[in-house]
Order: sequence, then C-alpha cells, then structure tokens
Amino acid sequence: MTHDDIRRFCLALPGAAVDIKWQVDEVFMVGGKMFCVMCSDHAQSEGVSFKADPGRFLELTDQPGITPAPYLARHHWVRIERPDVLPTEALQDLLRTAYQLVRAKLPKKTCDSLPAA
Repeated sequence: MTHDDIRRFCLALPGAAVDIKWQVDEVFMVGGKMFCVMCSDHAQSEGVSFKADPGRFLELTDQPGITPAPYLARHHWVRIERPDVLPTEALQDLLRTAYQLVRAKLPKKTCDSLPAA
C-alpha cells in the first residue's frame, strides 16, 4: 500500500477524519481519538503507526520491520517502517482493527453520533 492508499482506506471508515498535528503528521481519528498516524512528508519518514490489538502486540513487534511505536507503545501502538512491509490485505485488517478498537472505547453518546460501522 502507498501512503495515498492508506489515507483513502482510513478515510473510508465510518466517521473517520484526518488532521495535521505536530506540523507534519497526518492523524486519522474517529470520535476525536486517533487510531493511525503517518508523516505527511514521506521523504522524512515512510513509517505508519497505529493501535494494535493488545493480544497481538508482541506477535506483531516480533516481525521484521514492525516495532513498538515511540511514545505510544504502552498503549499497544505499533510502527511499521514502510507500508510495503505487510501485504495490502494484512495492513488493511490491522488498520480496520485499530479503528474498531478506538471506536469501541468512545463514550456511548459520541459513538451514537457516528455513522454505523
């Protein structure tokens, strides 16, 4: 997947939005909570970080090219060095899971205001 593919995929998820934070990072959010982050300047960084299922965190970080995400590893975030480290379907499944994990933790009122998932 390219960064454009990731952007399109994340924004196609119900209620997802993107914002630029920390001057260069594209932050994908649902209900105001982030589920995926990537640098908008791909020359600076090709990496993509996202929330992982806690039960798969160690399994994922044992794979080449996947590390605990800086600053967010304690919340089970992982970082892939380049989007091509994983096959497209696998990366899409992980991004969808990240979205679902974050959405599931939103307050009921916030979740009810979002489009159906």
